[in-house]
Amino acid sequence: MGAMMNPTCRDRRALARAALSLLLTLAACSGSDGSTPQADATDASDEESAPRLSGMQVAKPGTHDGFTLIGPLNSTTVYLVDMDGEVAHSWETDHAPGAAVYMLDNGNLLRCGFVDGLPGFHGGGIGGSIKEIDWDGNVVWEYELANDALRQHHDIEPLPNGNVLLIAWELKTESEAIARGRDPTHVGEQGLWPDAVLEIRPLRPSGAEVVWEWHAWDHLVQDRDPGLADFGSPRERPGRIDINADHRFETEEESDEEREQREALADQMAELGYAGGTPAVAARDTTDDPDGTDDDAEPPESLSGDWLHTNSVEWLPEHDLILLSSPRLSEIFIIDHSTTTAEAATDRGGRWRRGGDLLWRWGNPRNHGIGDATYRQLYYQHHPNWVTDGELPSVLVFNNGGGRPDGSWSSVLELDLPWDFAVGGAQGFTIERGRPYGPPRPSWSYEDRDTFLSEFISGAERLPNGNTLICSGKNGRVFEVSPTGEILWDWWSPLGGDIEPNEQGGKSPPNALFRATRIAPDHPGLAGRL
Repeated sequence: MGAMMNPTCRDRRALARAALSLLLTLAACSGSDGSTPQADATDASDEESAPRLSGMQVAKPGTHDGFTLIGPLNSTTVYLVDMDGEVAHSWETDHAPGAAVYMLDNGNLLRCGFVDGLPGFHGGGIGGSIKEIDWDGNVVWEYELANDALRQHHDIEPLPNGNVLLIAWELKTESEAIARGRDPTHVGEQGLWPDAVLEIRPLRPSGAEVVWEWHAWDHLVQDRDPGLADFGSPRERPGRIDINADHRFETEEESDEEREQREALADQMAELGYAGGTPAVAARDTTDDPDGTDDDAEPPESLSGDWLHTNSVEWLPEHDLILLSSPRLSEIFIIDHSTTTAEAATDRGGRWRRGGDLLWRWGNPRNHGIGDATYRQLYYQHHPNWVTDGELPSVLVFNNGGGRPDGSWSSVLELDLPWDFAVGGAQGFTIERGRPYGPPRPSWSYEDRDTFLSEFISGAERLPNGNTLICSGKNGRVFEVSPTGEILWDWWSPLGGDIEPNEQGGKSPPNALFRATRIAPDHPGLAGRL
C-alpha cells in the first residue's frame, strides 16, 4: 500500500474493535527498537528477511536543501549529514545520549545526556544532564537534574531568551498516589512519577535557576473516592488528567497474539536498553476480582511509576502555548505558558484564563470519558510539534501505530486545531459538551503500511518548502516526502553503536534514532563553517 494523503477517505472500520491498549501501556517507553532497516519488505517487522541498508537510497529534485542533525541512541557522537548522506560535521561528547539534541543559532549543540549510577528513576528516554557544546566539542554550559525527587528525561526546548524548557519525572510515593485517588492495585513501591515542565535560566558555566514550572500533579481528577482530593467526573473535567486513565480500559484477558506482540516489543526495547530494566506488567488477574475493584489486592512488584511518560515538549511563541505528548495515554496536550508559576498550579489565570489545566487534548478521548475504543486515533505517538506556515498554527505528530486493531503501522498526521479567539471569553479551543476536542480527523497524513513502521521513538517536522521530514527511529531511517506523499530523499543511517552497555541498556540496534532535524544551509549557526 502506498502513501495516503486524505484521511477523510480513510477506512475507519478498523477502529471499531477495541484497541490493544495493553501493548502500549506496557511498552516501557518512546525508545527505539531492534529491527534492521528494510526496503520493499512486505512485513515491516520481519528483520530476519529484510536486507541491511545504509546511506542514500533515493534523492530526487524538490528536496529541501540542508544538513540533517542526528544523535544516534547508541552513540556518544552527534552528526550533521549532508544531502548526499555523508557526514559533514560531528561532535564527540562524554555522555550516552538522553534523547533530544538541538542546534542553536550560535552553532552550538544543546544535548540531553544520560547520568549513570543513580538509583530510582529508570526507563526509556532517561537523561539527567543538559549540556551546551560548541562547534569544536567544548562544553560551555552544563546542568544536571538527576536526584531522588526529580529526573530530566526525553526532551528539552531552547527558548529565544536563552532559557530552556525541560520535562522531568517527579517522585510521588505509593501512599501519596493512593491518597490522590490512584487505584492501589496499580501503584507499587516505586510510587508514581507524574511529569513536570520546568523553565530554567542557565547560570554559566554550570547550573540553572528554575523561573517557571507546571506540574501534572496539580491537575488531576479521580472518581474512585469522594472523600479524596479532586473527586469528580473525568467527562465533566476534560482539563484534568484522570489519575487512573492509563489502566482504566486495559484488557482483562490477554490473547496469545496480544501476548506475543507484547513480549516481542518488550524484547526489542530491552535489547536497545530503552526500557531501562523495567519489567513488563502482565495483564491484570481478575479471577477473584471480576469487577477489578478489590482495593486490598496486592499490586504486582513490576508496576512502573512512569504512568504518563511525557516524551516531547514544544513551545508556540505567538500564543505562548506548550505542546506535550503522553504516549502512555496516547494523547497530546496543550497548556498555557503565559501563567505565573502560582497560576499554573490552579485552574485560573494566564492569557487563556484556565491556569495550568489542559486547554486542548487529542488522540484518545476515552481518557476523559468520551466515547469508546473506536474514538481513539493515536497509538503511542511521538514528537507533536507546531506547524506555523498556515493562517493558524496546526500540529504535526508521528503516530507510531503499534497495536492498532487492524495491525501495526505508522503514520504522520497534521491536525487543524479548533482555535477559539472569542472576544472576552476566549479559552483557547472550542469543545462541544459530550464530544471530544476537534479535529474529528487529520487534515493531512502520510502512511505506507507495507514498509513504514516504527512502534516507538521517531518524529516528523514540516520543512519550509512544504515537504515533511520523517524519522523512522526504530530503523534509523530518515526520509523526506512531498505534500502528495512522494519520497524525495531517503537515507538509512549507518552511524552509531559505539557505546558500551550501561545502566540504560544494551547497544542494539546501533543505528536507532530518537529524532532528526533538517538544518537549512543559511542557518546562522553554520555561517562560515560549512
